[in-house]
Amino acid sequence: MTAATHSSAFPAVADSADAVLLGLDPEQREVATALDGAVCVLAGAGTGKTRAITHRIAYGVRSGRLAPASVLAVTFTNRAAGEMRGRLRTLGAEGVQARTFHSAALRQLQYFWPRAVGGELPRLVERKVQLVAEAGARCRVRLDRNELRDVTGEIEWAKVTQTVPADYPAAALKAGREAPRDMAEIAQIYSTYEQLKRDRVMIDFEDVLLLTVGILEDRHDIAETVRAQYQHFVVDEYQDVSPLQQRLLELWLGDRESLCVVGDASQTIYSFTGATPDHLLDFRTRFPRATVIKLVRDYRSTPQVVHLANGLLAQARGRAAEHRLELVSQREPGPDPAYTEYPDEPAEAEGVARRIRNLIDAGVPAGEIAVLFRINAQSEVYEQALADAGVPYQLRGAERFFERQEVRNALLTLRGAARSGARDPLLDDVVGLAAQVRAVLSSIGWSQQPPAGSGAVRDRWESLAALVRLAEDFAGARPGATLADLVTELEERAAAQHAPTVQGVTLASLHAAKGLEWDAVFLVGLTDGMVPITYAKTDEQVEEERRLLYVGVTRARVHLTLSWALSRSPGGRASRRPSRFLNGLRPGSSAPARSGGLAAAPGEPGARRRSRRGPVACRVCGRTLTHAGELKLMRCEDCPSDMDEGLYERLRDWRAGRAKALGMPAYCVFTDKTLMAIAEAAPTEPGELATISGVGSRKLDRYGADVLAICAGEEPEEGLGDDA
Repeated sequence: MTAATHSSAFPAVADSADAVLLGLDPEQREVATALDGAVCVLAGAGTGKTRAITHRIAYGVRSGRLAPASVLAVTFTNRAAGEMRGRLRTLGAEGVQARTFHSAALRQLQYFWPRAVGGELPRLVERKVQLVAEAGARCRVRLDRNELRDVTGEIEWAKVTQTVPADYPAAALKAGREAPRDMAEIAQIYSTYEQLKRDRVMIDFEDVLLLTVGILEDRHDIAETVRAQYQHFVVDEYQDVSPLQQRLLELWLGDRESLCVVGDASQTIYSFTGATPDHLLDFRTRFPRATVIKLVRDYRSTPQVVHLANGLLAQARGRAAEHRLELVSQREPGPDPAYTEYPDEPAEAEGVARRIRNLIDAGVPAGEIAVLFRINAQSEVYEQALADAGVPYQLRGAERFFERQEVRNALLTLRGAARSGARDPLLDDVVGLAAQVRAVLSSIGWSQQPPAGSGAVRDRWESLAALVRLAEDFAGARPGATLADLVTELEERAAAQHAPTVQGVTLASLHAAKGLEWDAVFLVGLTDGMVPITYAKTDEQVEEERRLLYVGVTRARVHLTLSWALSRSPGGRASRRPSRFLNGLRPGSSAPARSGGLAAAPGEPGARRRSRRGPVACRVCGRTLTHAGELKLMRCEDCPSDMDEGLYERLRDWRAGRAKALGMPAYCVFTDKTLMAIAEAAPTEPGELATISGVGSRKLDRYGADVLAICAGEEPEEGLGDDA
């Protein structure tokens, strides 16, 4: 289910190309009018990225610059693709293809398979888990339910990273994968799974991408046919692209640069599936002439929520953190985020349910409230607490809206009424589309007032009520629309799984909440071992957990509550601690140490109080700096530089040699921005070098002597020091 928004689901259609640009802020307008060459949009949470790119496509179409059939917009979920198609329709850009990577690839595979391979396309595997279980049994490996799910995930990861079974153990070790079983066993199951598919002439979703890539690589005539069809590409959520999806995109694109990508490295939370932000962060390397536009105006959340989100990322480190976006709220102030500690998990659930009840009583719709947790197993105690409090709820990730029996019955009934028209006795003396829908659905259980209590009866009513609200929105935006028009709209939404809002509190994992928003969000179970999860061992895994919490925080528009329990059950030992990510942010906590390693929790070695850094001003013009690159340089990027160009080149040459000797990318030694900052500061002693953003104690220890020698005009000593 999608979260409700405050705008109409069916806005009026723009009547001209210029009208498409109305209401866009300066940066969004820049995105919409940048139609030539490669474009990279770095868009923070709540900054209107979907609005910007759909208006860009629509402006190109309405101005005659882009032919609708030549545009392919790709994203990652059917819901997002359906929402994009709906927005493009209202902007007068019908005919543009908006699909997921898999949907676009499957469409091409079905079309070209007879020509490239011959015969019919193999059947798609419906239940991959069942086939993996059979493969495990043939390998005499017994997998429990959780292991089965995790082994399936490992196979999916291997395929999207283009790793064959024989190479899986080495690739998984190199990537730091936490394998659920012995890696050799997984490789054997993976190999048997592939053999089972071949024997039964079947393919899975990853094969759809692999086979499409194979055909486009081997058959240049087919590749040219696709490139002749699609002249312009738009990729949403580009930070979530896997290596396999990136390869497919490159084959679609050919040697052209007509590509617009949108993403935010700080929202990379799917690396376990093979997603990587490197393609987004390296975009300017691949396309040196690319236009880069940053969206930082946050229209979703209050300044209080945005301040917390920015504070979370301010403590982050790693490559994604170096490119973080500092959000600026455009909303009126709201309440401060609330932090609550409970003695045990049932007490936490009861406290959250009580607060939700109070919000609903104060006028906040239940559909505008969400409870977000790290893993799905945490939902049960909240389901019980909300039921006890008489609060309706929906579990995201459960049965899809349009697959519910009552919704399917409703569509059949509405379709029959549309065909019967005035002959349907339910529509006698009923005027207006919304009134007609209410009359038709009242025959199968909808009523003006909801039934008392919760349970299956209330769930069915909520589904029908969601259809009534959608019909009311549709009628308001399309005067003169008929019941047949609404049925067509519902069928398109069902095909795209673009569900309307159901009026119940949403229970969801943090991963499942990506892309959604609510007026009130409760982030629960925020203890060390849960957020970050206990199996996040490496620095990068822990940083991804921080980004996951950041995604959760930025789902809230106004009300945000963060809570944790000191023990699992009543009377248990209070051994848990609040998440280390909240250190320095929640009242009474100390900020984490910034030198070396991960942030230490209070009481651990290395934990100390650090004053919160205030605004940083450009040392040239005095403007407040917000972007990570500018903060490194301590000046605006377009302000005059006093950099020693010769020193900068010597530092680059040294970095290239060191990176080559270590077998790592050059940016892992120092980024270009850090080298520029060093060349501008020309430090003469370790203390000066340590103050430069991007150095830190680790790199000071490893590379400080070399850098200071180069700055002094001397040659660094040979050898690798600590890195050896």
